[in-house]
This record gives sequence, C-alpha cells and structure tokens, in this order.
Amino acid sequence: MLRIMRFSGLFSVLLAIIVLSPSLQSFPPAEAIRSSHLRFPTSPPRFSFRRAPLLRNAADCAAIDIDSGVCNPSLVHVAITLDFEYLRGSIAAVNSILQHSSCPESVFFHFLVSEPDLESVVRSTFPELKFKVYYFDPEIVRTLISTSVRQALEQPLNYARNYLADLLEPCVRRVIYLDSDLIVVDDIAKLWRTRLGSKTIGAPEYCRANFTKYFTPAFWSSERFSAAAFGGRSPCYFNTGVMVMDLERWRRVGYTEAIEKWMEVQKSDRIYELGSLPPFLLVFAGDVAPIEHRWNQHGLGGDNVKGSCRDLHPGPVSLLHWSGSGKPWFRLDSRRPCPLDSLWAPYDLYGHLR
Repeated sequence: MLRIMRFSGLFSVLLAIIVLSPSLQSFPPAEAIRSSHLRFPTSPPRFSFRRAPLLRNAADCAAIDIDSGVCNPSLVHVAITLDFEYLRGSIAAVNSILQHSSCPESVFFHFLVSEPDLESVVRSTFPELKFKVYYFDPEIVRTLISTSVRQALEQPLNYARNYLADLLEPCVRRVIYLDSDLIVVDDIAKLWRTRLGSKTIGAPEYCRANFTKYFTPAFWSSERFSAAAFGGRSPCYFNTGVMVMDLERWRRVGYTEAIEKWMEVQKSDRIYELGSLPPFLLVFAGDVAPIEHRWNQHGLGGDNVKGSCRDLHPGPVSLLHWSGSGKPWFRLDSRRPCPLDSLWAPYDLYGHLR
C-alpha cells in the first residue's frame, strides 16, 4: 500500500504541474481462434523490461483461491492486446493498473497476441502476475479489413476485441477491454463495478462530438444504411479503447456477427474511413451504459496524421489515453515529448537487451 500511495502522490504532483502551468497546456468457432499450435512466420525482435515491483493485496481484499484459476468470481478481468510495436505501451499499462490497485493480486489479465514469444516477456517482467495469453489468428479478419486513414489502424489485432466473447473462457462473464496506449491512475476495481444494466457495453460517451464525420457521405445519403444502423437510437461517439463488456450477453445476442456484417458492407460500399471503430459504433452507439469521462481522457496522441500535443479534458482523471498517432514512448525516445508524456514515463519499464 505504501508503494501505491507513493505512485499516486507522484502522479498527482506531475498532473498538478502540467495542468496549472500555462506554458505546458498546449464466425469462426472459439477453437479456431484459440489454436495454440499454430506457427508464427517471423522471429521476434529482442526486448528486455525491468522487473516490476511486487505488490500484494490490501487486508480487506477478497481471498483468492489459487486453484480456482480464471473462473474465480472474485477476480477483475482485464483484456489487452500485445504486439511488438506497442509492447512497451502494454507493459506500462499493466504496471499502472497494478500500482494503483488496492487488490493487485485479484486482477487477471487476458493478453491477445498474433506474434510469438510475448508470454515470456510478460512473465519475466511480472513474475507473479495472473494472466493468460490467447492467440488471435489474423486471417480471421484479414479479408474483412478495409484501408484506413492510418496504416496502424488496419492491423488485424485491432479487431481482436470483437472476438473476446469467443476467445475467453465461458466462465468469464465480464471483462474490461483496454488499449495499449494508456495508463490507469485510479483503482481499476472502480471501473470494474460499473453497472451496465440491460446494456452490453459501458464506455464514456461524447454526445457533443461531430458524429457524422465517422462515416462517409455515401453512408448518410443511403436510407438503406442509415435506417439499418443504430436501431432508431440517438447515437453518441464513444472511444472503444476503454470498455466494460458483458460477455455473457454478447454471446447470447451474437454481436460479433453483427459487427462482421457491417465490415462486409464496408468492403463493397465504403461507408467509413477509420479502422475498427465505425463498425462498433454502428452496432452499439446510442445503446451504451454511461461511464464517467474521467475513465478515458483520450486523444492525447493528437490526430491520426500529425499526432500533435493535446491538453487534458476538463475534470478529474482516472485514465489517460494516448489515442491518435503520437505515442509517448516514441516521442520521449525522440526527445520531442509532449507535456503530458511525462505522466506516462514513471510506468515505463522498457530497456534494450545488450
């Protein structure tokens, strides 16, 4: 708990400096997806991360039965993708979650991968972490993916979240999905306790955002498309990088197939430009359980082209998200960081093997 308090204090000081200083504000079956015997085509680059500090549960945390595994009802489930380009971000995200959790031993991580040898990196960095690695076959979505405004948005692993209900064990009824380019600076258990009610997903919504820009004129001019989308709801933008997902309801309704159908429409009619987000919006926008904006201070990576520096949104902060093209580890390494990148740096455990 002492280490958690120290990290929280450090974050608060850094955040106060940045905010107060004007100069710094600028359907395939699950078996096919889970296949563990598939061979990877390339040899991975070599990485090394410093070992994370060992953290224990507070006295008031629920007891964890070691033998119960992933099905323990006391666990908080978090899903994150792992790939070589964003591995440094994923490791920092995990580190931040553990540092600020009152019950770090009660968090179970589900890592989605399409590349080899990443499990060993996680295990050496977090020796006592509760986690499992799931292989996501890129071929499942490769023929469904369309070109986007940024090539990074076309990577098949971006679409793995659409298949979480198939990938994860049936006993996992709920999961928090997080992107790799963020840090959590609050207790993840608070987000876990989000009440979804009758909704399948929960996320911070932004109803003042210009929703029309996420789809092409061809979409809005077609009554066939606009009538089929949103189910008569009033849609609001939400960022899919932070979601609480009811996997039990997802499986029952079959939302993976619904998303795939819109991706098929996109291949023939070009109804959007922005990667994996629009089909998610088409299925869920206007039908999302609201979560406080503090849980996704997004856009810190700037836009999808220039990646310019951005400020925090007004209000409290529980999660900082470098969505956009600018990533803090790249900017820090190039010695051209944005002011808010200094808040990410304390959670970075990366170092090259020599």
